[in-house]
Amino acid sequence: MLAVDGLKPLSPIAFTQMEDASVKEWFPTFYHKAILPMLTLTILLSYHARPSKAEHPPEEFTKFQMTYLSVWSLCVAADWLQGPYVYALYQAYGFEHYQVAQLFVAGFAASLFFSCFVGSVADKIGRKRCCMAYCVFYILSCATKHFKSYHILMLGRVTGGIATSLLFSCFECWMVSEHLTRHEFSDSLLSYLFGIKFQVMYFVAIASGILAQFASDSFRFAPITKDSLVYVGGNCVPFDLSAFVLVIAFILIGLFWEENYGNPDSSSSSSSIRKIAENVKQAATMMLMDGKTLMLCIIVSCFEGAMYAFVFSWTPALETSNAAPPFGLVFALFMMACASGAACSTLVSERFDPLRRLAVVFVVSLVMFLVAAKTASVAGWLNLCFLAFMVFEFCVGAYFPAAGLLKSKLVPEQIRGTMYNLFRVGPNAI
Repeated sequence: MLAVDGLKPLSPIAFTQMEDASVKEWFPTFYHKAILPMLTLTILLSYHARPSKAEHPPEEFTKFQMTYLSVWSLCVAADWLQGPYVYALYQAYGFEHYQVAQLFVAGFAASLFFSCFVGSVADKIGRKRCCMAYCVFYILSCATKHFKSYHILMLGRVTGGIATSLLFSCFECWMVSEHLTRHEFSDSLLSYLFGIKFQVMYFVAIASGILAQFASDSFRFAPITKDSLVYVGGNCVPFDLSAFVLVIAFILIGLFWEENYGNPDSSSSSSSIRKIAENVKQAATMMLMDGKTLMLCIIVSCFEGAMYAFVFSWTPALETSNAAPPFGLVFALFMMACASGAACSTLVSERFDPLRRLAVVFVVSLVMFLVAAKTASVAGWLNLCFLAFMVFEFCVGAYFPAAGLLKSKLVPEQIRGTMYNLFRVGPNAI
């Protein structure tokens, strides 16, 4: 190479070393190197699988779609922002593995308990109110994450468990009811809206993971004063972002959403406890007597139970005694795999019905968990373990559109919230 202003030219070896150093600076780990290929694949698949309208939608549908998806995006972003950092934060506080497990179990137990009746409550007091309650409970949960106190963190897990029960039932119930009952839009537009919903959800999750990684790296994790139990920065920052997003979502729900109920007379407060009990009884009876509904409950319980076990296990599985993975980026990669799975599920939906797609998902997921069980936390095999997790997340993405479509067809409107939460009892128990 030519010399410049008397400087010695760089040899080819030195130039190559500089290039390698630059690559390592931008892509220091296997996870960083996987981002661009996975993002490209996700965008291509999502583009080809973008939902198409079988009919020209009325203007009211476009407005309704924006009203729902804008709020849903914020509420699910609040969940995704903190997801990769729950386990890591507990570790940073110095809790033992069994204590972290107890905290996770408390959250699942709270979700299990409240899943038994929160749907009935939503059907009776209003789904909009319960969606707003989700924001409040999750904000409280985020606030507790600043305290290095087992009991305060346990309280946060309980409020977080309640919020989770609300997030994955009340929002969908509100949307389906508004779509079919108030606006009387067609089933084809409902299918289109489901497709858009899951695509938006996964891209929000990808952005949330990257934003959470950047935010946590930007501020030092430390107590506010020496020996204080209150911490800020580091792994706490994603929870602060989550709380901020939830405040915005709370305001939007209050301003732009209409209230709806499971029954027309639900606005009456008389004998509400008896009506809630009747809803639970009706939903439980239908689940036990109707073979298709019972089978769907078993499917949801088994797969989502495995998914919850994965949520607790992936962080330690990708750690070694020497280093921890970049949690936010790993989570973003998982969500790219989910988005790709959802896109592939859409692409094959005309050739394979939901039950066939779910059967393939279960078999592939089983094989990937067997691979992960042999390679987790084993130095030299972490890339293979991560690859198995990515394939499983691909299966998760393919699962949700198929399961959501089955639930919308099988569950009656008047007990939709109750039944959706009964479906969640099994996964939380597992």
